[in-house]
Amino acid sequence: MITVNTHEAKTRLSELLQRVELQHEKIVICRNGSPVAELIPWETGRDPLQQHPLLSQVIIHEDPALPLTEDW
Repeated sequence: MITVNTHEAKTRLSELLQRVELQHEKIVICRNGSPVAELIPWETGRDPLQQHPLLSQVIIHEDPALPLTEDW
């Protein structure tokens, strides 16, 4: 993990982004010696709108929209 001050981060932003992208380094940006931000690699995740593969195997035998009965 690299620590830089705000002035250095501003002047070397392209280089710092390249290190994060290619070497997966984390970079902490400090102001007056205190951390204020962190540059981290972007994690490509699963599409949150896409159905999970295991859910396609679920079978519901009842209509979940029906009201409950007394013997439930």
